[in-house]
Amino acid sequence: MLNIQISTDLDSAVHRDSVAIRNEVFVQEQGVPMALEVDADEPRATYFTGYDEGGQALATLRLLPESYRLHVQRVAVRKSARGLGLGREMINAAIEYGRKQGVAKLMLGAQVHATGFYTKLGFTLTNKPEFLDAGIRHREMAYVY
Repeated sequence: MLNIQISTDLDSAVHRDSVAIRNEVFVQEQGVPMALEVDADEPRATYFTGYDEGGQALATLRLLPESYRLHVQRVAVRKSARGLGLGREMINAAIEYGRKQGVAKLMLGAQVHATGFYTKLGFTLTNKPEFLDAGIRHREMAYVY
């Protein structure tokens, strides 16, 4: 079970740890340029970072407000912690956060290989065709409350 911390402060440990995980997963593993990974939306986002009992940051995501909805982005779990259900915990925390904020839905751009993961958590594919983000195939998905 993760200790999930939430922050909007770019000087917080939550944000620093989030960027470190994203760097490992997206930049180092998937080859996304850091200039695309850390973008102009950083100051507008709410960051979620999940820590183990020893305080090690293992998983992250960010939420961007978009009128009546939240956009889930940058969902990442450190390679050493994959397969433990941490991504599910993070997404469930985002769903609960959105519920408390009273938004109508969550949106996300899922890497094509991960659409099954999000479907199991209640997201559905939208009619938007497949698209490339940072050179990686994605599909738009929605979670409607």
